[in-house]
Amino acid sequence: MSLAAGLRLGPYEILSALGAGGMGEVWKARDTRLDRIVAIKRLRASHTSRFGQEARAIAALNHPHVCQIHDVGPDYLVLEYIDGAPLRGPLAPDETLRLALQIAAALEEAHSRGILHRDLKPANVMVTRKGAAKLLDFGLARLVAADADVTRTMEGTVVGTMAYMPPEQVEGQPLDARSDIFSFGAVLYEMASGSGAFGGATTAQVLNAVLLGDPPPLSAAPGLDRIVRRCLQKQPAQRFQTMTDVRVALEQLSAKPIDESPSIAVLPFADMSAAKDHEWFSDGLSEEIINALAQIPGLKITARTSAFAFRGKEQDITGIAAALHVRTVLEGSVRRAGNRIRVTAQLINAADGYHLWSERYDRDLTDIFAIQDDIARAIAGALQIRLSEKPGAHRHRTPNFAAYEAYLKGRHHLYKMTADSIERGRQFLDQAIVLDPAFAPAHSSIGDYFFLAMTLGLMPEEDALRLARAEARRALDIDAALPEAHVLLGLLASCYDYDWHEAGREFRLAMARQPIAPYARDHYGAFYLLQLGRVEEAAAEIERALQDDPLNLLFRVHWATCLFAAGRHAEAEAQCLEILDIEPDSILAHHWIITVYIAQARWLEARRYAEHAFALAPVPVVAGTLAGIYVRTGDTPRADQLLERFIDREAPGTAIGLALFHLTTGETDEALAWVEKAIDQRERIVLLPVVFRPFCASSPRWPAVAKKLNLHEQ
Repeated sequence: MSLAAGLRLGPYEILSALGAGGMGEVWKARDTRLDRIVAIKRLRASHTSRFGQEARAIAALNHPHVCQIHDVGPDYLVLEYIDGAPLRGPLAPDETLRLALQIAAALEEAHSRGILHRDLKPANVMVTRKGAAKLLDFGLARLVAADADVTRTMEGTVVGTMAYMPPEQVEGQPLDARSDIFSFGAVLYEMASGSGAFGGATTAQVLNAVLLGDPPPLSAAPGLDRIVRRCLQKQPAQRFQTMTDVRVALEQLSAKPIDESPSIAVLPFADMSAAKDHEWFSDGLSEEIINALAQIPGLKITARTSAFAFRGKEQDITGIAAALHVRTVLEGSVRRAGNRIRVTAQLINAADGYHLWSERYDRDLTDIFAIQDDIARAIAGALQIRLSEKPGAHRHRTPNFAAYEAYLKGRHHLYKMTADSIERGRQFLDQAIVLDPAFAPAHSSIGDYFFLAMTLGLMPEEDALRLARAEARRALDIDAALPEAHVLLGLLASCYDYDWHEAGREFRLAMARQPIAPYARDHYGAFYLLQLGRVEEAAAEIERALQDDPLNLLFRVHWATCLFAAGRHAEAEAQCLEILDIEPDSILAHHWIITVYIAQARWLEARRYAEHAFALAPVPVVAGTLAGIYVRTGDTPRADQLLERFIDREAPGTAIGLALFHLTTGETDEALAWVEKAIDQRERIVLLPVVFRPFCASSPRWPAVAKKLNLHEQ
């Protein structure tokens, strides 16, 4: 029957017409059962086959910027009624960015569920009276995960609106997420300019412009023009590859100007002692000054790892400050002689190189804590920042000085991360605890030693786990809020117990003390959120950690891991390559760039990096991966040679090694069978869910593995 105002369609009372087109018509109606206003979409008979696909597409999405479906009838859809108007340009720059981010987020959600829109245009975006964008009309939507031809235009004909179609749609070629990105670029162009990107007086002229022409430059911010032009590249490979990439680019464009709030980096103080054998002491002083400055509200302080990256490098203060995104730099020196110490410190304005403050301290060694606090107070004064509390108030107790010395030596050796150095570190930390049993950070650092020893295979896992937990808990008995101890317990719960409730609790406790330590944010993101598949939340935490510690290579590896988990393979590869430029022997960066290449079937590149990784660390996880790559590249003899390492199926590392071998060869069921065995044998690979989920989530065996990892409870 024909619809008209006053008629009933089931429980819906027709109120007025909202619009009509070649495929059907839309009516404003009232749901008499719930007394709410809805929109009823009724397609013409020749297009009713699209009802099912549109209903399924919309029902699969629950996003604030996607029009929601309420009901479906035999020949109609009942949709959310949107009180607003279709998107129209030109818009103010801020409004363009705000609405573009909302549309991008809606498309990102659709693509994450395997849904392409295929008909994005301004008429299919409504802007509510409150200024929110709502994406409409999934009548041409397609599910990507169906057969190979499912994303072709219907019956080989061109559908959609010509001026917003990507070239591949005009030509009747298969479509993917990058096709929606082209259409988004055309919509964004019109939002900013008020004119279409591809014009013409006839159909032929419009199609010719889409296939061959470039739109005139936007009279907008250069950054926005660059984003639009990348979206509108004729070849899909030259566009942004995901809507996540588009969203991130828009977010960077809309970011606030450079932060002008006070900021500082503390460089490692130079060891000026006669024998040059007190670097451990000067490093400890620098680190304690960092900790003291971190207590000053309103002062951004660069974390130790990034600041210490400039040790011994000939680079001016301006370059260092630019790399660390700070406005001031503190440098100094320490000269120790017997029981006396001389500390010099200079606070430098990076913009002009002038000294804002300098001082020399000649004191007894036992005054070292007072020196740290004096420097913090002086810097606050030089930067005209008022301390909210007395310097040193963050220290719950002042340790015995001899114990503090031993602790500094222990941490100094742990930071070197070699088997010999961490053993030396433990000796000094043991000494610190003998000298001061109530020194909580020393207990936590001993726990770190056991974690490192277990990771490097220097002691049995069961013993190391027990001792690491005992030391962390001993530290918390002394200082219940000590972040280092809570982070350690969080790592053990996530990487070795797969106890996600406990891991989340410990990481949140680690971040309860202000200011939040960058490593606590990073580890919460990488070892908790990312393992649970909460990629966006993990990325936010790791990105925040990198703001405070921008040169921390571990954090950057974790950022690359997030990019991989988000499917942003090109960016993950670029990040790994940057890390390897800085540290060519980074095993972690090798692991993730190999994983990226495996995901893209770039076997020769994967082989090159895997062979280098094996030369650095011929451990089972690398051997299994390299053997699988040899199979993929047709080098069976070398693969067989490596697989001989796994003849003893019960040997430590065998299960994980063979799991990675089968993962690399594409035998996901076999890979997961070995993962299950590894879990049963308590073999561990850090970030196991992150490594295997992208490749194996569709396998029938994955639910069983997820259950063993306790992921089914999340």
